Amino acid sequence: MTLRPEFTLGHSEYNAFLFASVGEEAAGVQLTVLTALTRLGLDPWQEAARLSDLPREAAARALAAMIAALPEGDWKSSESGTIAARLVDCLPARSAPAVPSLKGRAPTAGRSEGNKMNPGRERWLVWGVVFVAVLTLTLYLQPDNNVEPASGAAVSTQR
Repeated sequence: MTLRPEFTLGHSEYNAFLFASVGEEAAGVQLTVLTALTRLGLDPWQEAARLSDLPREAAARALAAMIAALPEGDWKSSESGTIAARLVDCLPARSAPAVPSLKGRAPTAGRSEGNKMNPGRERWLVWGVVFVAVLTLTLYLQPDNNVEPASGAAVSTQR
């Protein structure tokens, strides 16, 4: 089963930036830009796209402010500008959609663009099928109430 786009990582032109190391945390683990942006409550791919659209100096200033907001690791907050300048060099020159946005789109499981049905029609179609099935079963399971006697039970009228 293939994952939906919002759950797949795949290859992105922002990977070099997002997986670049900011520095080492106090616990001795490398902190990546991806983790840092996530801890700040930002979507890493959207933020990478936003930063890549900015001029390099503006992107470095914005990223430096974000790095300064993080708890210090093996870096000092005064070094955030230098770290940001190094990380901004990993960004592509322009943004590209990293993950297709699904906002404002209804899920189309197995439907092509030209074959969409109105949800109201789908509901009526389902109820119509259920009605026909119940009607068919009801008529099929009814006892035989013919007025004529059955062929095996011939009544003799002769005495």
